[in-house]
Amino acid sequence: MNQPSAHRVPVLVVGGSLVGLSTSVFLGRLGVPHLLVERHARTSHHPRGRGNNLRTMELFRVAGVDADIRQAASVLRDNHGILQADTLAGAEQEWLFRQIDPGGRTAGFSPASWCLCSQNDLEPVLLRHAEKLGGTVRFGTELVSFEQDGDGVTAELVERSTGERSTVRAGYLVAADGPRSPIRERLGISRSGRGDLFHNVSVTFRASRLADVVGDRLFIACYVTNPEGAGALLPVDNRENWVFHLPWHPDRGETIEDFTDERCTAHIRAAAGVPDLPVEITGRAPWHAAERVADLYHSGRVFLVGDSAHEMPPTGAFGSNTGIQDAHNLAWKLAAVLGGWAGPELLESYGAERRPVAVETASRAVLRSAEHRHPGFDAPAGGPGRTSMLPAVLGYRYTAGALVGADVQAPTVPENFAATGEPGTRAPHLWLDGDDAKVSTIDLFERVPVLLTAHDSAWHAAAAPVAAEIGAPLECHAPNTDTDWQQAYGVEPDGAVLVRPDGFVAWRSGGGASDAKAELGDVLREVFSL
Repeated sequence: MNQPSAHRVPVLVVGGSLVGLSTSVFLGRLGVPHLLVERHARTSHHPRGRGNNLRTMELFRVAGVDADIRQAASVLRDNHGILQADTLAGAEQEWLFRQIDPGGRTAGFSPASWCLCSQNDLEPVLLRHAEKLGGTVRFGTELVSFEQDGDGVTAELVERSTGERSTVRAGYLVAADGPRSPIRERLGISRSGRGDLFHNVSVTFRASRLADVVGDRLFIACYVTNPEGAGALLPVDNRENWVFHLPWHPDRGETIEDFTDERCTAHIRAAAGVPDLPVEITGRAPWHAAERVADLYHSGRVFLVGDSAHEMPPTGAFGSNTGIQDAHNLAWKLAAVLGGWAGPELLESYGAERRPVAVETASRAVLRSAEHRHPGFDAPAGGPGRTSMLPAVLGYRYTAGALVGADVQAPTVPENFAATGEPGTRAPHLWLDGDDAKVSTIDLFERVPVLLTAHDSAWHAAAAPVAAEIGAPLECHAPNTDTDWQQAYGVEPDGAVLVRPDGFVAWRSGGGASDAKAELGDVLREVFSL
């Protein structure tokens, strides 16, 4: 299909929530022109999706966004842990966990730290950075149809306030359009998983006296078990603005209209254990916890990211983090293909890498919801240790994709976390010496592939001529770290490690080679589909 009058853009992103805006930021950092359209008139005003894990914050750190995110999240910086109680004022109190990072032990694994930033605070930060980086973002604009061919995607858009229609011709389309994804449905992509698990109504409200009841228990969330007030309470500002998730049973005929202000107020008072608590309901929104993963992550030139590709329960905030990491994986591959230094077959690795991660992560999210006895979810708890956070956050690995030498038998998510430097795993974090600023090895990986090797190695000598020969950018680093980087990455002094722009190890050689130039050339061609 060829429509010369259509506006042309390398990438069209559909959906402007957390994952779509993150896609825009990552594409912008890599210099990829793109258009993002979002059917809603503005960013989210509802506080949800608040937990940003270590890996996500590493990505935002490298993208230069983390400082602004932490500023936006400052009101909740002292909130930690999940509390379970009969009522807030009651005697039965139990911390399911007290600290996100007890003892600060993750500082040895990552230059980043967890961040509690609600979606309504995070999205404006991402939007500012996306536009600053050159992305074109159009709110109030909806995709109404699209067709693809071997050269691109032709999309018809409508400006919702005026009804004005326009046509865009894009090289690729990224569907960040949510769990009900019209794009996924149009492509006929099926999903697998346990389906719907439970349903809640998220109610925002003001109650200044509730802070007196909460006291110094600055939790991330409190699960209330009293049947008359069952649900989850989340602070918005620790003072007067709060969110309560009420169990909802549409299978019993309940509708969202049944959640009147009077019903919600009575429920919140019962949860607080304060019958006369002044409550002002300010909003409500239904949400559905499910376990579903798309059976395909792309069709032709159209790619699914975030909730369009996978649904999982909110416990542990796995869904939004997995989606943001989808976007990061896809962005560098689109940039490489559009930049001409990778073959289009590289894009096939997106689903091969990200789908197994979503399947395993969704399963762990279900188990974590069961272990926390999330209100409305009646499934039995999983076995001990199954839902440890760190292996799922930093320890997941790719066993197939844009890799050479990955262990195809290794589990996607291990039982225990260890940074090994193996192909398919996230490159280990080490602090670099000789700079006043705190720079991590993680900070080296963003725009182009990086070869870690000693300055006097055969690999270092081969890098520049091989990169020039095959037309791929390649940076060489011999990290000056406070510990032995070669030991941390599992290579000998004359070895080498190839790290992709997303910070995952693509290949490593334990030692030298008889013909480093030939071997390195073969590796680069295989990894980048050249």
